[in-house]
Amino acid sequence: MPVVVVESPAKAKTINKYLGSDYTVLASYGHVRDLPAKDGSVDTDHDFEMTWEIANDSRKHVAAIAEALKNDNSLILATDPDREGEAISWHLREALTKRRSIKKDTAVSRVTFNAITKSAVTEAMQNPREIDAPLVEAYLARRALDYLVGFNLSPVLWRKLPGARSAGRVQSVCLRLIVEREMEIEAFRPREYWQIKALLSTPRGQEYEARLTVLGGKKLDRFDIGNATQAELAVQAVASRKLKIDSVEARPSTRNPSAPFMTSTLQQEASRKFGMGARACMNAAQRLYEAGHITYMRTDGIDMAPEAITACRDAIADRYGKEYVPGSPRIYKNKAKNAQEAHECIRPTDMTKDAASLKLREDDQRKLYDLIWKRTLACQMEAARLERTTVEILSEDRQVGLRATGQVVLFDGFLKVYEEGRDDVSDDDENRLPQIMEGEPAAFAKATLQAQYDKAADRAEDVVEDAPAGMQKSSAAVLSENGAVLATQSHTQPPPRYTEATLVKRMEELGIGRPSTYASVITTIQDREYVRKEQNRLFPEDKGRIVTIFLLNFFRKYVGYEFTAELENELDEVSAGEMDYKSLLAKFWRDFSAAIGETSELRISEVLDVLDEALAPQLYPPREDGSDPRICPKCGQGRLHLKTSRTGGFVGCGNYPECTYTRPIAGEGADGEERLLGNHEGDEVWLKAGRFGPYVQRGEPTPENKKPPRASLPKKGGAFLPGWSPDDMTLEKAVTLLTLPRVVGMHPEGGEVKSNLGRFGPFIMHQLPDEEKPVYVNLKEFQEVFEIGMNHAVELLAEKRANPGRGRGGAAKTLKDLGEHPDGGKIAVYEGRYGPYVKWEKVNATLPKDTEPADVTLEAALALIAEKQAKKGGGKKTAAKKAPAKTAAKKTTAKKTTTKKAAPKKAAAKKDSDAGDA
Repeated sequence: MPVVVVESPAKAKTINKYLGSDYTVLASYGHVRDLPAKDGSVDTDHDFEMTWEIANDSRKHVAAIAEALKNDNSLILATDPDREGEAISWHLREALTKRRSIKKDTAVSRVTFNAITKSAVTEAMQNPREIDAPLVEAYLARRALDYLVGFNLSPVLWRKLPGARSAGRVQSVCLRLIVEREMEIEAFRPREYWQIKALLSTPRGQEYEARLTVLGGKKLDRFDIGNATQAELAVQAVASRKLKIDSVEARPSTRNPSAPFMTSTLQQEASRKFGMGARACMNAAQRLYEAGHITYMRTDGIDMAPEAITACRDAIADRYGKEYVPGSPRIYKNKAKNAQEAHECIRPTDMTKDAASLKLREDDQRKLYDLIWKRTLACQMEAARLERTTVEILSEDRQVGLRATGQVVLFDGFLKVYEEGRDDVSDDDENRLPQIMEGEPAAFAKATLQAQYDKAADRAEDVVEDAPAGMQKSSAAVLSENGAVLATQSHTQPPPRYTEATLVKRMEELGIGRPSTYASVITTIQDREYVRKEQNRLFPEDKGRIVTIFLLNFFRKYVGYEFTAELENELDEVSAGEMDYKSLLAKFWRDFSAAIGETSELRISEVLDVLDEALAPQLYPPREDGSDPRICPKCGQGRLHLKTSRTGGFVGCGNYPECTYTRPIAGEGADGEERLLGNHEGDEVWLKAGRFGPYVQRGEPTPENKKPPRASLPKKGGAFLPGWSPDDMTLEKAVTLLTLPRVVGMHPEGGEVKSNLGRFGPFIMHQLPDEEKPVYVNLKEFQEVFEIGMNHAVELLAEKRANPGRGRGGAAKTLKDLGEHPDGGKIAVYEGRYGPYVKWEKVNATLPKDTEPADVTLEAALALIAEKQAKKGGGKKTAAKKAPAKTAAKKTTAKKTTTKKAAPKKAAAKKDSDAGDA
C-alpha cells in the first residue's frame, strides 16, 4: 500500500476515509526537523550550510513512516499546499533518505489539494508532481534569516538590556508599530470644537435632526466654533430664525459585496465581530480545514474556482431567490504578489451547508464557519441598491444653513446575508428621513433634545450657573429655550490603539510578514511581555518600548518598514525561482554582522545614555512650574536617568540608594509613578507601583528597617474597589490601609483574632492552641476589615468551625433538600463562596440572581442542572469519559521530564524564528 503523509492526525483521519484501505495514511505532526539552538546551525563561513536536527517528539513519527515504507516502496507527500507544507515534505524526504528508508527505486511524489474533500483528494492523487525546489529555497532563506537575526540579536539584547527577551526579523517591526502608535497618542494634544444640531419637524408632524453647516453666510469648518461662547451665539442664531427647505436631493447608489476571505481579512473580521485573536482564529480555521469543511486557510488569494462559483450561485438562488443572483458571476482578481501563496480564497467546501447543518460543537469553529459561509455567499450576490438623501435647510436671510442626511435601502441584495465589519464606525447617512419636500417650512419640533443635553451635561465636570437667559448651559453643552437646538462640545481624538485586526491590516499594507506568520508574530510579542492586550487593544509594555528604542537607535535599518517589505519581496522572488537564496543571505549577513559587531563593543551605560537621550522628550517633558524636568521631584537634588531591570525600563533618581524615587517611562503623572501622599507621625507615606500592582508604604527602607510597612490597594475581581484606585488614594486612606493586619482582640479560648485583606477580599483569621492551621472567614463588606468587633468575629469563627465548608475538607452547608433526581442521586441547594447553588452528583448550577434558596423547587433545579449539562456537553457520560485522560497526562509529564535536558542559554534564540517569520 502506498504510504501517504500529511501533517496532522485529524487530516490523516479525514483523508483515510476518502482513500480507503488501499493506502496507509500517517501524520508527521508538523515539522520534523529544525535548526538546533546552538552556534553554527547556519554556517555563515561555508555558504550558509544548515545543520538540521530531528526533534525528540518527531523521532517516533519519522520511525513510523520508515516502518510503513518497508511494506511498500511508494511514498506520497501530501502536506499543506504552501511554503511551509512544501518544506515539511522536503524535510521528510531528506530525513527518510538519511535513514535509508528511501532507496533508489522508491517512488516519491508530491500531491496538494486546496480542500479536503473526496473529489479534491482523488484529483490530487491523479496529478502527482515533484517537490517544488524554489518554494523550499524560499523556506530555507526565511528560516536562515530568522535564525541569524534571533540567534545573533537576542544575546545583544540580553547583555545590553536586562529583562529583554528576544528580537526577531518581523516581530520587532510589528512591535515598533505598536510602540510608535502609543507615542503618537502620548504626544497628542486634543483640540476643542462644538457641533450644533436642531430637531425639526415637517408640516406633517414627522421629526428629523439636522446639523449646522452655514453660519453668518459662510460654510463652517470643523474648528470654526471653538468654545462655549461661540456655541451660545450659534445656538441663538439658529433658534431665532425661521427655516425652510432649500433643496432635497435623492441620489441612487449601490454597494457591492466585499471579496471572499483570504487569511488576513479573515483574521481582521474575526477580531472585529467576535474579538477573536489571530491565533484563536487560525486554530479554529485549521480544525475546519482538517475536517473538510473549508478550503486551505493560509492564502493571499481571493479568486474562487469556477465550480465553486456555480455552486455558490445555485445556493443563493435556492435560499434567497433568483433576484439575489447577479446576471454574471463576480470575478475577484488575486492580489498576491507571489504565486506560492496565491491559492483559492477561504470558502466552504459545500455551499449548501450552513453552520447549523454541520452541528459543530466548538463555539469558535461554529462562529468562524458561519462567518466564512456568509461572506462567500455574499460575494456572489447582487449589489444592495440604496437611495441617499441630502436635505439643505436655510434661513430666510441665508445666514444660517443646516443639513440633514439619510438613506433608504431599496433592495438589500448581499446585505440580506452579510455586512462587513468596520474599524471606525460612523453613523453618518445611516438615518432614515421622513418625506421632505423642497420649499416647505422646517419648523422646530415640539419634542426637545433635553435627553441628549442631559447626557452631555452628565459627562461634563459642572453645570454653569450664569447661563444666558432662555438657555440651559453646562461646560459641555448648550440648549436653546425651545429645547430644539443643541450645541455639544467635542475634542479631537488621538489615533486609536491597534487591535489585532487593525495591526494585521497595517502589516499587510506595509508588506510586512505573510498570512502564515501574522498570528504567530502577534502572539510572540505578547508572550515576550512586550505588549499586553486589554479590551481587545494592544498596549506596549515598558520593556517593549525600551527594546524598540534600542533597535531604532542601533539597528534602525533592520526594523525599517521599507527594508522589511523589500526583503519580503526578495523572498517572494526566491520562491518564484527568480533569485538565488544564498545570494540574498550573503547580502543580508554582510551588513547585519557588522552592525552586531559594533553594538557588542558598547557598554550598558553607553547604551542607556543613548536611549535616555532618544527618549528625553517623552521621559522629561516640560514641567508647569518651569523647573528642570530632570531634577528628582523627591529629593530635589539628584538627576533623573533611564534605568533597566528584569521587568523593563524605568526612570530613577541618580542619588540611589540615598533616594529611591522611580517612575515608569510613560512620564510624570503616569500610572505607576511614585507619589508622596503626606506625612504621618514623622514618616512619609508614599503611593508606589510594584510588580503586583500599586501599594502604599510608610517610610523608606533603612539598614535598621529593611522592610517598611506596606499594603496593596484593595481589589475585587481584578478591579479596584470604588474609591480605592491610585487616583483616589489620599493620606488618610493610606494610613487606614497600613493599619492592616489589624488585631481585633484576644479570643476567649486563646490566640489573637486578626483582620486583613487577601487575594479573595477581606477576611478574619484565628488559630486555637490545639489547631494545626488557622481558620479563615471571608467578610462580605470591605469596610468590615476595619470595623468588625470581637463579638461578631467570635460568632463567625464558631460558625466556620462548626461547618468548615468545601475549602477546609468538609461538606458545604445545605440550605434546602429537594429530593431525588430521576436518574438517581440527591439534589439539594448549598451555600457557596460565590452564592447559593444547586448540586446533583458532579453538576453544580448557580442560582439565578434574586432567586432565594427557599423558593427553589425540584422542577426548577432539574432545569438548571439540564442547562448546565448542555453547556458542558453532557452530564454523566461526559464525566465518565474523562477517566482514560489521566493515563495520557502521566505520559506527557514523563516526556516533559525527558526533554528538559540542559538547554543552552541561547535556546531562546530558537524561539525567535516564530514559526518562520517572527
